[in-house]
Amino acid sequence: MIRVRHLMAACAALLLAACASAPTHYYTLIPAPDNAQAEGSAPPASFQFELLPVGIPAQDDVPQLVVRQGGQAVALLNGERWIAPLADDIRGALSVDLSRRLNAQDISSGLPVDGKPVLRIKVDLRRFDSSPGSYALIEATWTVRPLKGTGNVVLTCSSRINEDVGQGYEGLVAGHQRALSELAQQIASVAPAMAVGTVPACPVR
Repeated sequence: MIRVRHLMAACAALLLAACASAPTHYYTLIPAPDNAQAEGSAPPASFQFELLPVGIPAQDDVPQLVVRQGGQAVALLNGERWIAPLADDIRGALSVDLSRRLNAQDISSGLPVDGKPVLRIKVDLRRFDSSPGSYALIEATWTVRPLKGTGNVVLTCSSRINEDVGQGYEGLVAGHQRALSELAQQIASVAPAMAVGTVPACPVR
């Protein structure tokens, strides 16, 4: 009996050691600095923007990557985690991409430039689906409005972006980076018109 207890204790110790040694991988959706530089030498935009906090689905508001397993099942991957709260990381990725595409300043993270009109941008993600080796999908509703000087002008649009991804979690995260980059492109395509009070059509999804 004593021998059995010793054997069980040894097995438990081995399992704990294995768990303790399992590495945790961290991911970010914010592009690397060399991918976030301004394209070409375009002049600064005649406006600035304020990107509000991003809304995300409650089931994805956790430190772990949440992935689909089959039709209805999902899994929280304790060894695969976001480096920051997911909503903050998504907002950071969109801010970097919008600043690059528009050559404009996000005044949410800096000082506003006096005299330049401000566009307020709000993004709410309704879906943030991850299927390793298959797809990275986002569905978003977003609005763009000037804060003053152009009347009560607002544009509300919806986007659905589905990116094929390769194997592995790095490929999955890269797919979400591409999806967010496409979302930023859609927002950037209407921003200049909104800054002068014109309401364009929503981008074709």
